Amino acid sequence: MKKHLQVIGMVCPFPLVEAESAMHELAPGHELIIDFDCTQATESLPRWAVKNGHQVVSFEQTDDAQWQITIRKGAAG
Repeated sequence: MKKHLQVIGMVCPFPLVEAESAMHELAPGHELIIDFDCTQATESLPRWAVKNGHQVVSFEQTDDAQWQITIRKGAAG
């Protein structure tokens, strides 16, 4: 299962707060796809994912100041 989270226009730390909340709804192995435009989240989202036992599946810049990250929920998270 994949869940898509749009946090375009949200300033940090809200993309991370929303990602944490959305991740709680997923079972291990499911993926959360996040579209965001907060430059601080380019560092905080991958760091949070790894710290919590999740896997960053993909991370790409989709526009001048927009990114998309896909995180697979780990067993511990």
